Amino acid sequence: MHILDTDTLTHLHAGHPNVIRNLKKLDDPDVRITIITKIELLRGRSEFLIKAADRNQLVRAQKLFDRTEELLSQIPVLPIDENSAIKFEALKNIKNLRKIGRKDILIASVSLAHRAVLVTRNIRHFRQVPDLAIANWVD
Repeated sequence: MHILDTDTLTHLHAGHPNVIRNLKKLDDPDVRITIITKIELLRGRSEFLIKAADRNQLVRAQKLFDRTEELLSQIPVLPIDENSAIKFEALKNIKNLRKIGRKDILIASVSLAHRAVLVTRNIRHFRQVPDLAIANWVD
């Protein structure tokens, strides 16, 4: 299983050729995102819509929101389950990981719980997580 981090899903959504190429050549077609990524994307699109300054921005924001919802409907979402919560409890107590932030620790926890490869451009942060398999499809 491969889990797309928020940055990678954003690049996929934008049609980044490296992400598309890597996705197509996967032997394992089980590609998912975490509930954290879903929340981050919808929060960003919601804020853009709410803060739109004029009718052009409102219409554009609504179209982007709709496109994002369509994308999210096509990718399975992994929730925070009991195993993810156990991994989170262990990771949040590792002093060096406090710098990477709660959302990233939650995403790492879900990835570890499912023994998945986390596909992210943010290698520097996630490299610090013990036993986490990571890949970068953007660069």
